[in-house]
Parts: sequence; structure tokens; C-alpha cells
Amino acid sequence: MARKKAAAAKEAKSGNTLADKLERIGVRREQDLVLHLPLRYEDRTHLCPLGALKAGQAWQVEGTVIHSEIQYRGRRQLVCLIEEGDAQLLLRFFHFYPSQHKALAPGKRVRAFGDVRDSNSGLEMIHPGFQIVDAGTPLPDRLTPVYPTTAGLAQDALRKLVHRALVRDPAHLGETLPPWTREPRELWGFAQAIAYLHDPPTDASQQALDERVHPAWTRLKFDELIAQQLSLKMHRRARSKRKAPRLPGDATLTNALRERLPFALTRAQQRVIAEIRRDLAKAEPMQRLLQGDVGSGKTIVAALAALQTIESGFQVAFMAPTEILAEQHYRKLSAWLDGLPVNIAWLSGGLPAKERKKALAAITSGEAHLAVGTHALFQDVVTLPRLGLAIVDEQHRFGVVQRLALRQKGIGEAHQLMMSATPIPRTLAMSFYADLDVSVIDEMPPGRTPVVTKLVSQKRRDEVVARVRKVCAASGQVYWVCPLIEESEKLELQTAVALHAELTGTLSELTVGLLHGRMKPAEKADTMAAFVRGEVDVLVATTVIEVGVDVPNASMMVIEHAERFGLAQLHQLRGRVGRGAAESVCILLFEEPMSEMAKARLKVIYENSDGFEIARQDLLIRGPG
Repeated sequence: MARKKAAAAKEAKSGNTLADKLERIGVRREQDLVLHLPLRYEDRTHLCPLGALKAGQAWQVEGTVIHSEIQYRGRRQLVCLIEEGDAQLLLRFFHFYPSQHKALAPGKRVRAFGDVRDSNSGLEMIHPGFQIVDAGTPLPDRLTPVYPTTAGLAQDALRKLVHRALVRDPAHLGETLPPWTREPRELWGFAQAIAYLHDPPTDASQQALDERVHPAWTRLKFDELIAQQLSLKMHRRARSKRKAPRLPGDATLTNALRERLPFALTRAQQRVIAEIRRDLAKAEPMQRLLQGDVGSGKTIVAALAALQTIESGFQVAFMAPTEILAEQHYRKLSAWLDGLPVNIAWLSGGLPAKERKKALAAITSGEAHLAVGTHALFQDVVTLPRLGLAIVDEQHRFGVVQRLALRQKGIGEAHQLMMSATPIPRTLAMSFYADLDVSVIDEMPPGRTPVVTKLVSQKRRDEVVARVRKVCAASGQVYWVCPLIEESEKLELQTAVALHAELTGTLSELTVGLLHGRMKPAEKADTMAAFVRGEVDVLVATTVIEVGVDVPNASMMVIEHAERFGLAQLHQLRGRVGRGAAESVCILLFEEPMSEMAKARLKVIYENSDGFEIARQDLLIRGPG
């Protein structure tokens, strides 16, 4: 007894009790077990004779243990041989308890379930689920759920805990939706759906369950979406009760910027600027998403919002997800605002200590009206004493949880303007961003040259190289994009490093640069700056250049293995060219054979240039996720 108490105390001290294990999988209360749903299911309702086994799939078998021992072949392992008639099967365990070795004693009848594979010793199962049975022990009459679990928490133990939670308190299964919501949509009852998912009958479609398209899953997906919407609506309601500084501005800086712009604002830009102006003048924090296709002119809209804030005596933080994009914003804003009484601070991880200290001092003192940088702007060491507006570029990279968490990180009651160049259909935007107001720039500035898109097989690679040589000879520049940095055994793709070596040899008369995500920030910045200055003819890059980088002289892009990219990514990449006066082309190099989905994606990108239409087609191809 004393030994058991000591063991229990030791386990509690190590944080390895049952409660600790359940905590690790997100189960804190009994009702959490009810919603701890299976990952997949196993069909253990029938047995396969040992003599009929084939490698390559999961089977349930039964046999008598004829030999069991712990072996030391490279690593410690428990090996158990079972027999049925003339047929045998090896069960192998690399992680096991002494109790399991004891249970698998010669003469015992064992029922095992697992994937069968070929080995030097014949057919075997690695780490099968097993139980000791008597001859004639009945088989389950339901599919067996497999739950997300953690080390030390066996599936059988978890199944028992879930079953106990289901039967002990019916209140856990109370209906959550009224009939007028559920019945028109033909949704299952909550208790019916939960019971079915934890304990499906043998005639259930295992494929529909595993792919989560079964009506029982549909019901719970609906509940999850409702919960998300209610959560976001609560955030919206709470926001309406918070106070933010009124930022009406006096139009001195905004008018000065408008007058010096070398282009006229589109009607769509003017519309969203008016929406933002109204929001900033209110005492309620603005939470607005600014959506616009690649090149639609979101940055100038953000700049005018920033100036309205500065006119009102407050600071602005302008954040971007990468140093390359943040620095580009800094350079563009500095050029637009040059000569105006606006102090801009640049803050990045790559800054020398002396410059970083100077920038931090300017931001903290309030001397800097506008702070531009990555999300390092909201680290603990950075204080913006009079922050009125936070602008977050490419905010689509953040999920709902991160977006809500971002508001708590030192932003206080500031207004927020979030920008995204990844268009999603407006109906989806209104749902996914239910806590935000959505503005859409649905018009492109005049004079932008449409990008010609070409689909080219890898077999015609030499022609593409010749086209690159011709573009560069005419003083143009080229992006050549590929999806991986180094060789992968699984994906035999052209990689940035290998491609750079290949093109450096083939295009020996040209300067070929290399840009990828694993380079140090300073190296990336230097390479990109050289490309902007025209010192690099061809830039071999991974998708690090997907967002925002603006080089008007780059009039050609080649995308290696385009069939491997998603539609949004292809559209973003293509948007890096066509930013100058020269006619631009985007060549999508593909490898045959391709899947039907890959063909459908390339067809959409070939036929469409409107990001919102591409997003709509993407939704049709992939389905809602």
C-alpha cells in the first residue's frame, strides 16, 4: 500500500497523472470528453484468417502465441509469434511495458489489429493493438473509434473515459440549436450526432466518417461555425463599448500628399478612403479589413489613413509580415512623405544596435509619428505612447485566434486597419471576418499593363531560357520562382540552390541572384536591393517574393513546377510583374503528368486575372474548408 502511495506521489510530482495527460489533449472537464471526437475509425467487426493475410493494409487477426521474447537487435524490442493452423504472423513492439510481455505468454489466445507488412522474417505487424481473448470471444458490432491521444494514455483507456462521460450525465448532450434552425437544414440532433461519431454502427460509411462528410460531422461543423460567429459578434459588441481617440484630422497632410501624387486615385480608392475617414473620426475603435487585388493601390489608402491620424496628434504603427515587405513600405512611404513634417522610424531585427536604439528612442518619446517594421513593433521593449492607428499588412496570414490576440498586445484602444491582397469572395469575408468591417478596392488603377500568362511544359524549357536571355538583352529583369530550398526525397522538384547553379551556367553573360527564406535578413535585403537597382538580371527565388515586392523593371516571371502551387499563391506571384510600362509575361512551367485538380488550377489562372474571380473558382475547385 505504501509503495502504491509513493508511486502515486511520484507521478503527481512529475506532472504525469491522468489529469495531466488529459490536459495535454485539451480535456479539462468531463464534458470536454464528449467533444473529444475520433480522428478515424477501425473496422474490427470481422477477422481475417492468418493464411489469407496480404501486406499493405490493416487487418484484424486471431492466433495462439507460440513464442514471445525481448530481443536486442539494434534496439530493444518485444517480438511475439502467433500461429493459426499452418500460418504464422510476427507482432513486433519497440515501446512496451513488462505487463504486455507478461500478457503475451506462449499458449495465450491473442486478437490483434494493425497494418501488415513484409519483412525478412515474413509478414509482421508493428505495434498492433491487441487483447487477450478466449476462443469464441464475440467481435465488436460497431466501428472502433481512434482518438487523438498523448504518451501514456492508451486508446482503450480513453475509449472507456469517453463512454463513461457519455452515459453519466445526459446534460452534456443537451440540444444546442432550436428546431427552426435545425429542421430547414435537415441537421441531425446534437445527441444523435455525438453518439454516432463515438459509436458508429457497422453499416456506417467509414469513408464518409473519415473524410468528415457524414451528416453527423455536418451537424458538429455547423455548431462550430455558429460558435465562431457568436464569438466574433461578441468581440464586435465589446468593441462598440470601448473608447478610442477621435481622429478627425484637419486635412493638411492628406491634401498635401494627394497634390503631390503622380497618379489619380480610383473611385474605389476614394470610396474606401471615405469609409476609413468616417471610422477614424468616431470614438469607437475601428476594426476594418481593406481587401484589394494585387496592385489595386492599398498602400496609398493606408498612407492617407496614417496622415489623418498624425494630423490628429497621434502615432501610427505600420506592420508587415516580412522584413523585405516592411522595408519596401518604409521606402515607399518615405518617398511619398519626403518634405512633409512627418518623422518616420524604421524598426527591424536586422538593424545595427546603434540605429535600433535611436529608432526605439524616437518611437518611445513620440518624436516618430510613423513607425514602420515587422511584428517586432509589438515586442515588450517597444512602446508607442500615443498610438492611434495600427496598420497590419497581409493580415490574411493570421487566423481568427491570432487576430484577436494581436489586439491585446499593447494596441490598447487604438484603431486598426488590416490589409490583405489575397481576395476571398465577399460572402466568405463577411463570415470569416464577422468581427470586422470589410472595405474592398474592386477597381484597378488605369495604365497597368495586363500580364500575359503562358502555360509551358518542361519539355520546352530551352525556349523559356532563350526568352529570358532576350528580355534581359532588352534591359528587362526576370524572376524565376521555385517552391523548395533544398533537395527533398519526396518531391523531386527543381530547388532554388540547384536552379541558381543551373542558370548561372546557362546564362553566363547575365548576373543571376538567389533569394530564399533561410538567408539572413541582411543578405535578403542586399540581394533584393541589388535587384531593385538593376544590378541583378535574373532573380532565382522561393515564394519569399510572393507578397508586395515592387520592381517595375521586372517584366517576366517563370514559375517552376506551377502545378504544385495553390491558386492564391500563383496569383500573388504573378502580381510581382506588370508593375511597369513594359508588357509583362508570366510563364507557368509544368511537369507532366498532372492531377485533374492541378490542371483545373492552371486553367483558372491562365483564363483569369481578377483575384476575386480566381478566389471564387478556387472555392469551387477545393470546396469550403
